[in-house]
Amino acid sequence: MDIIQIPIHLIDEDEDQPRYQFDEEALQELAKSIEEIGLLSPIKVRTTAGGRYKIIYGNRRYKASMMLGKPSMPCIVSSATDEMEIYLEQIAENLTREGFSPIEEAEAFHKLMHESKFNSSLKFLASKLGKPESYIKNKCELLKFGNSVRKLIVSGTEIREGKLTEDQLLPIKDLPIEHRDPLAHIIARDALPVSDVKKIAKLFKDKEISSGTKDKLLYKNGYELLQTWSTVQQNKAERERAAEQKAEQAERAAAAKAEKARLAAEAAEREAAAGAASASASVSAGGAGVSGVGAGVIGEGAGGVGGALSARAGAALEAAVAGVLTTQAERSAAGVLAELQQLLSALPVLSAAPAELLAGITDAGELQAVIGSIDQLLSALELRSSELQAVRDLAETRVN
Repeated sequence: MDIIQIPIHLIDEDEDQPRYQFDEEALQELAKSIEEIGLLSPIKVRTTAGGRYKIIYGNRRYKASMMLGKPSMPCIVSSATDEMEIYLEQIAENLTREGFSPIEEAEAFHKLMHESKFNSSLKFLASKLGKPESYIKNKCELLKFGNSVRKLIVSGTEIREGKLTEDQLLPIKDLPIEHRDPLAHIIARDALPVSDVKKIAKLFKDKEISSGTKDKLLYKNGYELLQTWSTVQQNKAERERAAEQKAEQAERAAAAKAEKARLAAEAAEREAAAGAASASASVSAGGAGVSGVGAGVIGEGAGGVGGALSARAGAALEAAVAGVLTTQAERSAAGVLAELQQLLSALPVLSAAPAELLAGITDAGELQAVIGSIDQLLSALELRSSELQAVRDLAETRVN
């Protein structure tokens, strides 16, 4: 591509180019270098109406040459006319140059993605510029900040008082603007490192802290904000420890309760098994077995309910049942009636009302034992009832 000398008065700057911030001191140094050793590389321009030229890239060299009063300067004339291609070339060139600020990058990327004449996608830009999509996204996040913050943003990662880097700002980019921009100024004023900024960002993202309290925190300096963050973290840790201890206590109490219930259930099962064995022995022993079961069940009832069933009545019931159900070859009607009457009168009576009997019993295990004993008694009575029903049915058939 040919390089030609073009009169400097025929060259115009591109007002739409992505780079517009120029450090005056850096321009002075560039002008001094051009004066001493000349312009080492030409600028690139394109033709416009009226025989004039517009800069594609090389604005700093153009400005420095103007400061020196140069009549002309070496240029590469491009035939490009596509606005997209020209703008992408301007960005690509400036990305290789010193002083292209993160905000200028962000605004250029935003322009390419949102202006109707470009309307580019993130993926397209990344491929064209050879940058990761995350690089472009992070740059665009800087546009969330107000102009007063944008003016402080500089390239690089060096922490400087009164300046802001991209890394310092990204942790607070999602905060509400009423907290975001004031915090950015505190970060710049106190030259806070990125690690401290991340802690402060967590403080302002904490949902347990009210918006009003956060507003008041903005009156603190960076060191005081870090102290507040530390205090909040300590308080949270203490609450978490207390909650863990409470949960452990509740778990232990639940385990103890479950163990107590298990023991009570086992006791009830043992009593039920003993009752079943006693009933089985009673059936196999005939009339004599009935007497034993009656006494055993009533005795259990007396022990479980605190003497509610009379031992004497139990003994009478034994004798009565045994007398009626004992097999004999012949019996007189008077004798049978007398024994039945004796059995009826021998039925035990509770010594008190049910509520009064249980008034002094609160332990779950003891209550379970009472239930088991009563179940055994009812089972034995049911068995005896069926046998007496058989006697009745037989008598009824003989009547008929």
